[in-house]
Amino acid sequence: MRETPRRMAHGYAELFTPRAFDLTTFPNDEDYDELVLVRNVPLRSVCEHHLLPFVGTVHIGYLPGERIIGLSKLARIAEHFACRPQVQERLTKQIADWVAEHLHARGAGVVIEAEHSCMTLRGCIRWDRPPSHRLCWACSATIRARVRNSSRLPASTDDPERATHGPRPPRRRIGHGHPPRADEVFVGRRA
Repeated sequence: MRETPRRMAHGYAELFTPRAFDLTTFPNDEDYDELVLVRNVPLRSVCEHHLLPFVGTVHIGYLPGERIIGLSKLARIAEHFACRPQVQERLTKQIADWVAEHLHARGAGVVIEAEHSCMTLRGCIRWDRPPSHRLCWACSATIRARVRNSSRLPASTDDPERATHGPRPPRRRIGHGHPPRADEVFVGRRA
């Protein structure tokens, strides 16, 4: 027990120190304009509220603009932002914003699916069921604007909110044995 504080400090220092790497990007000389996607990259970070780890996978995609990057560097960028106390929503957005800004991408999107030990170890999850994963996604401002503009409906109804945003989806109770569907989990929703 005497060495536990030192070991714990060393462990946190290791968790919060990203590995150094040389970031190299390349000009998109061939004007490649299709989706570049790296999937199922292992990811770990620490919940900033409980200082307990969350572990999962990240999927990073972008539509190249002026620059392209090696796929392994996308994993390193995710690791860079994950090596600090985080919330999954912010981590997702930081990665998407970095890719969009530094690569001058026409769009970028990130999905992180993770199991939070602050939930599973603290009794929020029943041990007789599979662990719960939290899904968060973020996309660059360019893609958000395109999605907003393309999803607007013509103003053909008397309700101004529905004329702008379309009909509201039906409400469904989450919990009580009914896990949320993928379309019911949004950035910002607490698990």
